[in-house]
Amino acid sequence: MPWNEVSAIDLRREFVALAGNEDANIRLLCQRFGISAKTGYKWLERFRQGGTDALSDRSRRPHESPRRTEPGLEQAVLSLRSKHPAWGGRKLARRLLDLGMEDVPAPSTVTEILRRHERLGTPDGEGTQQRYHRFEHDAPNQLWQIDFKSPIQTPRGVCHTLTAIDDHSRYNLILNACRRQGAVEVQPVMTEAFRRYGLPIRINSDNGPPWGSPREHTHGISRLSVWLIRLGIRMSHSRPYHPQTNGKDERFHRSLDRELLKVKGFADRPHLQIELDRWRQCYNHERPHEALALAVPATRYKPSPRPYPEKLPAIEYVPGDTVVRVKWDGRFHAFGRAGKVSNALMGLDIALRPASQHKDGIYDIYFCHQRIGKLDLRKSEK
Repeated sequence: MPWNEVSAIDLRREFVALAGNEDANIRLLCQRFGISAKTGYKWLERFRQGGTDALSDRSRRPHESPRRTEPGLEQAVLSLRSKHPAWGGRKLARRLLDLGMEDVPAPSTVTEILRRHERLGTPDGEGTQQRYHRFEHDAPNQLWQIDFKSPIQTPRGVCHTLTAIDDHSRYNLILNACRRQGAVEVQPVMTEAFRRYGLPIRINSDNGPPWGSPREHTHGISRLSVWLIRLGIRMSHSRPYHPQTNGKDERFHRSLDRELLKVKGFADRPHLQIELDRWRQCYNHERPHEALALAVPATRYKPSPRPYPEKLPAIEYVPGDTVVRVKWDGRFHAFGRAGKVSNALMGLDIALRPASQHKDGIYDIYFCHQRIGKLDLRKSEK
């Protein structure tokens, strides 16, 4: 099969990067990237022989020589800084090393080169943030953080950029310019990501649409959340007005702002998407990440072993559960009492399970594996 139309070179780079990880399943990766195994192994062999330049349909000369004179090294620093004006000395030095350049100056020397050429100023106070420890999951795909970026105005309309970050590796999984923030627009984008990277164990989002409802935090499940839960993904939500719960994705938004959105203009949504794709390639495979000891996210990410099922699995519960069906208004009846869950569960089965850590008369309400509320028989009905 041919590669997708958009950014074929970027797709090849991402493919060979993921295929180079330990225990990578090459044939499964080929399937997820929509290419034949023959094509996949062809590009892997070309990459082994010639690196990323060999992934192009045309031969290219290297941009940097491994042996530079001192003025040449200085010019390389300045050229890379021009390409990435928000990067500081540490990122620039590490990227030059990753490009195979010898005798790369120390980060402090790189900073001095920038200062000498009056190139040290950085947008939005880069480098002034305080360091602090942030919790990190032990392996890729244990948690994805997902959110919408602030709307971006173009001459031909507003764009809503959907982003998703792997918590462990900081690998960007979704960077898509959507027309709207509704489930109709979001679900196909997430489906494409699941087909390529597999399913995560958990996804964390905010409480608003299309994920849930901040006004119904206990049972504000949306139709999109119903779909995700049925896929076997655990859903969690940031506390209202506490975006730091999705801190890594929020930090990703800051980098996206500083390195792309605030330094370029975009004619329309397709133009924005082209620039997002280009920047995503750099972020995942070229840009040294401070939180990863200046490694790039691609070195710490590998796709999930849990494949995306093209058909939703059946809803099943454990023996001993009391299973009831949700009516059109989100109401259900059990033990002679009425209860209320999200309207998005209309026509689906939920389960009531005795709450082991509570007194008799309290039942936890489950939809598939997800606890979505409780029913307290000790309280009188209103």
